[in-house]
Amino acid sequence: MNIQNMINFSQTMNEKLNGNVATTVPPEVGMSIAPCKHYDRKCLVECPECLKVFPCRICHDKESAHQLNRHAVQHVQCSSCKLLQDVSSKCQKCETVFARYFCKICTMFDDRDRGQFHCNGCGICRVGGREKFYHCDRCGLCLDVGLRDSHRCVERASKANCPVCLEDLHSSRKTLHVPSCGHLIHKKCFKNMLHHNEYRCATCGKSLVEMSETWSAMDQEVSSTPMPEEYANTMVWILCKDCNQTSRVKFHVLGMKCQQCGSYNTCSADAPKPQGTCS
Repeated sequence: MNIQNMINFSQTMNEKLNGNVATTVPPEVGMSIAPCKHYDRKCLVECPECLKVFPCRICHDKESAHQLNRHAVQHVQCSSCKLLQDVSSKCQKCETVFARYFCKICTMFDDRDRGQFHCNGCGICRVGGREKFYHCDRCGLCLDVGLRDSHRCVERASKANCPVCLEDLHSSRKTLHVPSCGHLIHKKCFKNMLHHNEYRCATCGKSLVEMSETWSAMDQEVSSTPMPEEYANTMVWILCKDCNQTSRVKFHVLGMKCQQCGSYNTCSADAPKPQGTCS
């Protein structure tokens, strides 16, 4: 062993004795070693499953067949001195502060001020400012305070995938839209639906926007398009997806109007059973 190797060995042993080294084997670096595109931070996180370090969990998930569990991360690597160590807000060796915002529960580091806060109800960190949101226990996520007394709760609404892009809603970094029916959807996916003239909720079928002008236009189309004589007086039962009421109306190929709320967002239905009848 030459002199330089002896010096390096001595330094390494001293660091071990001082508790500054978490492992004797350098961590394997994941493919994503470029600066993180998602967060500003001065450390890498080690995946507890593959034991590789990545700029963040999102960088990891894009390059791995498995997902990084943010709550299970035990080690981070300082970007300055490369020391692999237990999760903390700053480096144990060079004292580099990893980020201005730090959440030990989520192993979340970010130098950008985005109003980050940890929500115990959600179990993860959110952005936008704690004072602007409240946690709805029934829906299972944080909502804008303006929706506190007006939104329709759906049990564990966030514990589902977006009905359009199928991405997990609870941990999504994209802005969510809360329609009147309460079934969550990404705001971008919602806008894309409207752009393609799809106005109904992909989960329950209710109208997502005000449709009164459309229904008035449908009235005119139906009245100006009479059905052939053999079908003119055909009666059918329909179910309205907007008010959940049934009606008995004349069949029309263009659409059948709900007699309760005036909506054309209807479908065929069985005749209601008389009261007192067992199913």
